[in-house]
Amino acid sequence: MTFFRILFLPSVILGLSGLAACASTGGGPVASGGQEKVVYHINDSANASDAMRNIKNHLGANPDTKIVVVTHSKGVDFLFEGATDKNGNPYNINVEELQAKGVQFDVCAITLQSRKLDRSKLLPGMVIVPSGVAEIAKLQAREGYVYIKP
Repeated sequence: MTFFRILFLPSVILGLSGLAACASTGGGPVASGGQEKVVYHINDSANASDAMRNIKNHLGANPDTKIVVVTHSKGVDFLFEGATDKNGNPYNINVEELQAKGVQFDVCAITLQSRKLDRSKLLPGMVIVPSGVAEIAKLQAREGYVYIKP
């Protein structure tokens, strides 16, 4: 019985202090009252219009959200000058509107290199990152971003 008390009491104390720590920080990647941070992942430009609509809706519901759109593979195609959706609508209008609201668009350098795409043809304000997938992992693991894949 004494052995049980020796192990049980410290375990309860440690467990309760862990719960208290979670409660004091909100228990998640955003502290109570802190800024929500979200990474949207686009690896196919066929999903770009839907993704940008989702982002507009997201910002409509929570305008203070910090949003980073990370693109790689075929997901970079909509970020080039002259790119249009399946209906012929230019993407740059929506991209520029979202940039004006603080949305950052990241483009994978590995994709640009492997597909031999001309960086100078990217829309203004694009951020080149070494690897799209590594950037997503970094944003989630180190910076507390929530992941959304439209």
